[in-house]
Amino acid sequence: MAANSSSTGSKASITASGKPSGPSAEQVVASFQRMRQEQRGMASKSAELEMEINEHSLVIDTLREVDPSRKCFRLVGGVLVERTVKEVLPALETNKEQISKIIETLSTQMQSKGRELTEYRERYNIRLMGEGEEGQGQSASSSRDSEGGGSKSGAGVLVS
Repeated sequence: MAANSSSTGSKASITASGKPSGPSAEQVVASFQRMRQEQRGMASKSAELEMEINEHSLVIDTLREVDPSRKCFRLVGGVLVERTVKEVLPALETNKEQISKIIETLSTQMQSKGRELTEYRERYNIRLMGEGEEGQGQSASSSRDSEGGGSKSGAGVLVS
């Protein structure tokens, strides 16, 4: 287990991925940006699924008011199939429940990623562009993605 770079301050501890704990500033920034992008992707997917739930709710409410034997059409795998309301309504309600569960899971993952980002920011003293020492709430949407977490004074990494 030889390290490629020499470390004078302390012995480089090995993380779970097998890399030394003292990455370069470029590696820190790249890793931080990747984590932020993952969190943004989760937020985007969650918003998309919320819109699908709203659409399901609208259709379910509409179908509850019509005759159960009335024919309706449903898109299944890109194919439009003819069914009755009594066949489609339970399937829509099941889909809506499943989407809700997925949103809950995504929300938990986003919170976990937010905590991970905050810990990473504190560990490497990462400050976002526009984030001052005294005003944590003045930063743009970037700090919202990482759920706050102020920076400490000293040498750190500045991320745009």
